[in-house]
Amino acid sequence: MNQVHCAALLFDLDGVLIDSTPAVARVWARWAIEHGFDSAQVVARAHGRPSLTTIRELLPDADHEAENRVVERREIEDLDGVVPLPGVLDLLASIPSNRWTIVTSCTRALAEVRIKHAGLPVPKRFITSTDIIHGKPDPEPYLKAAALLGFRASDCVVLEDAPAGIRSGKAAGAKVIAFRTTAAEPVLREAGADRIVNNCADLRVTSISQDGMILSVSTNL
Repeated sequence: MNQVHCAALLFDLDGVLIDSTPAVARVWARWAIEHGFDSAQVVARAHGRPSLTTIRELLPDADHEAENRVVERREIEDLDGVVPLPGVLDLLASIPSNRWTIVTSCTRALAEVRIKHAGLPVPKRFITSTDIIHGKPDPEPYLKAAALLGFRASDCVVLEDAPAGIRSGKAAGAKVIAFRTTAAEPVLREAGADRIVNNCADLRVTSISQDGMILSVSTNL
């Protein structure tokens, strides 16, 4: 077992705290077919990135905001199978509310719906695609999340499942623990993960003080 000292934990949402993969795949596969794209390629491209980014890349001449509203509405309506992943509720319950937050590529409206549907505590402040200019893999999301909590990103640990998110956390200067929930382990390594675990059940906060907390990691890279 390894121990990591940090000031705070910055969690991605989908694939880290909740399992929304089937819902995401259904929505994006439908959208891809409607626009004549390969559904598997679009689903892979969309994961872990703001939906508006994917839409702009695939439909450069479209009304991007209108297309994004369609995708967002469908994702908000499709909550079948959106549940907390193993170990999430116990881990979050063990962390003071000022020592963790969520950093997601969802819009704020979608993130709030999924967080509440899965029965997770809603952070007082968290970062969504609505709050940033440059999405993952840019460091902006994790830099802003650390600042929200009053810490430097380099003193935080990022928990991610997608290569774009891993690169975002590393670019911000944070340590990154990657989850095997979505991508293959070689892909997570290539993106720069410092450690790799199955899910939140492999993590435990063993000590909390004014100086930070100790996170025990039961499996690692």
